[in-house]
Amino acid sequence: MVVKKRKEIQVTALTICHQDLETLRTLADVERENLASLLLHCVQLTDGVSQIRYVKQIVPLLEKADKNGMCDPTIRSCLDILAGIYLSLSLKNPLKKVLASSLNCLPEFFLTEAVQSFTSRLQEELNTTDLYSYRKVIDNISSCMENFKLGITSINNLLENVLHFLQKSLIEITEENRQVKFAGNHIVQTQLMNDLLVGIRVSVMLVQKIQGLQRINSNVSSSPTWQSMCELLSIFTKFLNDDDLLRTIHSTSGLAVILFIKAMFHPPEKIPDLISSLLLCSVDCMSAPEWFVHSCRSLCGADVSESALLFLCQGTLTMLDWQNWRMGPSGEALLLDTVHVLFTLSSQIKESTLEMFLSRILASWTNSAIHVLESSSPSLKDSLNGNSSIARRLLEYVYTHWEHPLDALRHQTKIIFRDILQMHQLTVAESKLEKSDLAADPFIFELTQSLLRLEWHIKGKYICLGCLVDCIGTEHILALAKTIPSQILEVMGDQSLVPYASDLLEAMFKNHKSHLKSQAVDSTWIDQWHETWVSPLLHILCEGNLDQKSYVIDYYLPKLLNCNPESLSYMVKILQTSADAKTGSYNSRGALGALMACLRTARAHGHLQSATDAWGSLVSSAKIKQGLIHQHCQVRIDTLGLLCESNRSTEIVTIEEMQWIQFFITYNLNSQSPGVRQQICSLLKKLFCRIQESSQVLYKLEQNKSKHEPENELTKQHPSVSLHQYKNFMSSICNSLFEALFPGSSYPTRFSALTILGSIAEVFPVPEGQVQTVYQLSHDIDVGRFQTLMECFTSTFETVKLLAFDLLMKLPRTVIQFQDSEKLQDLFQAALALSTSTKPYDCVTASYLLNFLICQNALPSSLSAYVKAQQAACGNGDKSAAVVERNTLLVIKCLLENLEEEVSQAENSLLQAAASFPMYGRVHCITRAFQKLPLNSLQLVSEWRLVVQQLLLMSYRLSAVVAPVIQSSSPEGLIPMDTDSESASRLQMILNEIQPRDTNDYFNQAKILKEHDSFDLEDLNANVPNIDTSAEIKGKEGKTCDVTAQMVLVCCWRSMKEVALLLGTLCQLLPMQSVPESSDGLLMVEQVKEIGEHFKQHLLQSRHRGAFELAYTGFVKLTEILNRCPNVSLQKLPEQWLRNVLEEIKCSDPSSKLCATRRSAGIPFYIQALLASEPKKGKMDLLKTTMKELISLAGPTDDSQSTVPQVHALNILRALFRDTRLGENIIPYVADGAKAAILGFTSPVWAVRNSSTLLFSTLITRIFGVKRGKDELFKKNTMTGSEFFSRFPELYPFLLKQLEAVSNTVDSDIGELNRQPSMFLLLLVLGRLYPSPMDGTCSALSMAPFIPFIMRCGNSPVYRSREMAARALVPFVMRDEIPTTIRTLLAKLPNCTDQCFRQNHIHGTLLQGALAGSGGQLLAAGPEHGCSAPSLSLARVLLLCCDSPNSQHQSGEKCQQSQQ
Repeated sequence: MVVKKRKEIQVTALTICHQDLETLRTLADVERENLASLLLHCVQLTDGVSQIRYVKQIVPLLEKADKNGMCDPTIRSCLDILAGIYLSLSLKNPLKKVLASSLNCLPEFFLTEAVQSFTSRLQEELNTTDLYSYRKVIDNISSCMENFKLGITSINNLLENVLHFLQKSLIEITEENRQVKFAGNHIVQTQLMNDLLVGIRVSVMLVQKIQGLQRINSNVSSSPTWQSMCELLSIFTKFLNDDDLLRTIHSTSGLAVILFIKAMFHPPEKIPDLISSLLLCSVDCMSAPEWFVHSCRSLCGADVSESALLFLCQGTLTMLDWQNWRMGPSGEALLLDTVHVLFTLSSQIKESTLEMFLSRILASWTNSAIHVLESSSPSLKDSLNGNSSIARRLLEYVYTHWEHPLDALRHQTKIIFRDILQMHQLTVAESKLEKSDLAADPFIFELTQSLLRLEWHIKGKYICLGCLVDCIGTEHILALAKTIPSQILEVMGDQSLVPYASDLLEAMFKNHKSHLKSQAVDSTWIDQWHETWVSPLLHILCEGNLDQKSYVIDYYLPKLLNCNPESLSYMVKILQTSADAKTGSYNSRGALGALMACLRTARAHGHLQSATDAWGSLVSSAKIKQGLIHQHCQVRIDTLGLLCESNRSTEIVTIEEMQWIQFFITYNLNSQSPGVRQQICSLLKKLFCRIQESSQVLYKLEQNKSKHEPENELTKQHPSVSLHQYKNFMSSICNSLFEALFPGSSYPTRFSALTILGSIAEVFPVPEGQVQTVYQLSHDIDVGRFQTLMECFTSTFETVKLLAFDLLMKLPRTVIQFQDSEKLQDLFQAALALSTSTKPYDCVTASYLLNFLICQNALPSSLSAYVKAQQAACGNGDKSAAVVERNTLLVIKCLLENLEEEVSQAENSLLQAAASFPMYGRVHCITRAFQKLPLNSLQLVSEWRLVVQQLLLMSYRLSAVVAPVIQSSSPEGLIPMDTDSESASRLQMILNEIQPRDTNDYFNQAKILKEHDSFDLEDLNANVPNIDTSAEIKGKEGKTCDVTAQMVLVCCWRSMKEVALLLGTLCQLLPMQSVPESSDGLLMVEQVKEIGEHFKQHLLQSRHRGAFELAYTGFVKLTEILNRCPNVSLQKLPEQWLRNVLEEIKCSDPSSKLCATRRSAGIPFYIQALLASEPKKGKMDLLKTTMKELISLAGPTDDSQSTVPQVHALNILRALFRDTRLGENIIPYVADGAKAAILGFTSPVWAVRNSSTLLFSTLITRIFGVKRGKDELFKKNTMTGSEFFSRFPELYPFLLKQLEAVSNTVDSDIGELNRQPSMFLLLLVLGRLYPSPMDGTCSALSMAPFIPFIMRCGNSPVYRSREMAARALVPFVMRDEIPTTIRTLLAKLPNCTDQCFRQNHIHGTLLQGALAGSGGQLLAAGPEHGCSAPSLSLARVLLLCCDSPNSQHQSGEKCQQSQQ
């Protein structure tokens, strides 16, 4: 609703060299009418937008000269200068495009001269030898070919030189990139990679746009042009096989290779055969042209990489002409070969980037196939119809990837499915092209049926059904599933499915409406449409659950009203009648809530002409008031939204609406729901925006004094009256809000009031210039209200402090300035006292107070005593420095001075510090002060550099004081006590001598305390009469206070937390030295390295989770800066740190201080921060190297080796798999991680089993998604077997082998079973799979080998394992194999003559039969139900077997025998 400010266009002004400038001055005439004068005046301007106007005058001026038939030397020189100007401008500068457009209209009389000038200037550019200037030349070549006649002509004239330059530049940039990578400069490497990419694209553009290269003749093989083309083709081939380059470079190189082959190979008819052999790795080097073998030798062998083949397929589909059957039968063969190569690659590719490319290329293939089918032979139609193997493989790909985590890949599956339908349509007879005939087609009919049978939690089902709606129409789907609208609406309570469900519903009701309108002769069709689509909606709005209603209102209702706005009156009529009887309750919206939701949506989307329409004809004011105070919170929100929202930001707010808003605020500020409070504040802000925008319209009407009255509601009363009403309304609102901020008011009330006041201050700013505002908050703020806002700082909720501070900062400076210096001094002293309070929230209050006082102009004069002490340091620089910077420097110095004294005392007695002056508050205030400082425009640079140096030293000292507690083996149980002076020194020695007891020798030998470390507790008790879990310390005021272990620990870990956040803030905000010797920047290179070492020490050695978690937060800020830093030595630090810590983990040195318990403590956080900050657009080399190391360490070890590295590796892998910032880059390692977890679960060492269990749990979440239901096997956390094994093909043989080994031990005694604990993990994975629609057709990975082993696991003596085996069997049994499977299971039951049989065996077998027969719907009845599990499972199998006539007799007989 808020009108966006128009973005100003920034155009960089053009400049010319001094020589050209002097030439223009010489040639300019006195009258300033010739071209030289125009150009001279143009280049002297500093505004690029103004220069554009002069550039557009060039051609009209030359047209005048053309009429005179003159091309004097002045014009020649000017054209030469124009050529120089054009080539000097950057590629994206609008001036370049304007100049090209103007020169395209150049009179023909001057074209020859202009071409000569451009050719000469371009030749100078091509002679450039500076490697880092190549990009500018390449950009100029590109711009010359972009709709620029002079440029294309110049390129043609210099074609040989241009090709040679591109060849030279690509070679030199590649070599430089290799050297830069070795040096570790990531920023320069990224720039060079981008230069390579642009160079390849320009080469492709050159061949496409220059006529002479589109079909170059091999007879001129000795020409330089041909040689350059061959060399470029050879370069592109090398790029395809260079794994160090980006995938985008590989992709573009694949396009270039195919394009160059197309341009160079003769005859054209054999191009498809050559490319087909290239894709199939079957090139005959003896018959292929010599130039081809020489340039593409690496692609002619049998060991071509997967990525190279993939991008060659992309080039084939993109660069060859597939339309109008121009390539003939050989083109059809190439098309089929390409898709078979893509199918092969789809089972081999694991990298997420390549998977994304593959999906796009498959979509491109289906598009090319459609073009070929439109004019192809019948043989190809047989190969591409819906029943063909290719269509089946494409459908399998769609079903496998329609639930893929990448949105873009899921979108490609939709395109592929839609193209499959179109391909099938093109292959059927033309008589079946009608929708009714097409719906009866066997392929389409079976496809529709199979999709409708799927569960509604599958997102791909909605996408594919939407495509089918476009293909066969909604009416045919409704004929198969009449209740489908209600079914879809039922699942709209799940947020993840709502967008898909609403899109499908929209496609269906739009298609249905069009069909009904085309078939009907009158308007009666609307009743059927309402019955189908609106009636289920109204039922949900009245009876559905809260989430379901909310999502339906937000997603479905607006689309329905946009499709048919007339349905609003139909809905309102029904809801009005129901609202009288059902007003709703606390738990239900009722019809009144549904009515308000419909009206709100209609008004927000413009389906109500004005507010008067809504109040007058649709709903009464009584119902509005009833809705504003309804028991159900969402009804109140919808009613408020009806009043506040409008599709027009300038719609006048009526007096009735104002009264109702005021009525609402009176009763709803104290809402206990955070979500409701946020919605209230958001809606009221929209209302304020309407008032502000409409007031501007009213001011214009008042100024114009227009007497005629328009037809809208704007002038139903005089503008001044409306403006006065606005002002009174806003004042009354503010009065109500300030009254709600009384002392002791609740947090919800304060939050709502402060948020709304902040919105008012933001929407109604202080007027500037001629702008008028209807209201200013500052006019209603007096001393009392200012004091009220200041008292909000005392709230224990930080949100209230933040809102009050932000509100004060939005007010004019004149309102918030203190005039009384004594009061300022008192506030400052109070802030200093709070900053050292033992209550953690007090330091937050202190930070907000200090940040507020920093804005006070009178702060220095109110602290005259401190200013005198610092006068020598600050000098006269304060006079010219900004107020905020000066005051911030003053406050930080004051805090730093106090902190130094407290750290010195803490070094003597940490207990005294914890009781009297915990130091974390000071550090917190310093960090907050830095965050409010404009660090890019500092004036007191020398002062700040000194302060930063002192801060770093103080941070290191403070860390050293608290480190013994944080790094102790059990910081939570540490209870240092110095109850009197005699024992204080002894206990302080204990505190200083704390040593970790869980280092790398934790699993090797017991830790024996040194002799001086031990002490006699009884002797201690004798000397200290009243030993408790706390110690008595003299506080600040001499009062005795208890010091508990918790106080010491809180003091230490919070101090470490604040130090970490301070160091991270300094690294993130302060300007850094560009090079070590430079004087710019506040942070020196050595200081950054010291900060990194500090983080490393505490992350790797701290045991307290609060300490290392927050140290990780600060360390992340540092690593993000290092990866963007231009300093090479700083760029390489993360890699060095990572290498060092991995070596320390691998060596397992007993002297290492790495924590081997507490899930490796801060080690995973340390490695996680280093890897997560690596640029995602690069090759992610650090991640790849680290994952290989960790996977190798996480595997099983020999008994002679220490298990500590394995424990560390498992814990680190868990942290990395949980990190969402790594995204899909971590997915290729999931299979190896799962192997390590399952194998680690069998380790005899408890620590390894524990870490493996945690890793396995993380992997299950990573693979199947976050658990969203109570059931352990919730249907949304599942995957088809084909999808699972296609994404992780390595797990197929591994799981099969492990399952075979586990199942072979099931029938042995229970002691043997304990040595195979991985059974449950295997069955847990297999139980989360479900059948795919394509199972049993063309799935490459057969599920049959798993079935006998899963059946054998059903004999386990562990009840839970039998149940999991039954669940796991379900996805492996095809629908048509259920009777056979049940017969096989029943055949394994013991006969009545068997003397020895186990009840567990019987129960497991029957349970598998029951679940297999029901498709997994029946759950096992546990022993707690009061009857034996075998009898319950037997009853279910009997019921299921009765449905199968072929197996009824045999199953019954067997069951009878087993019962006997």
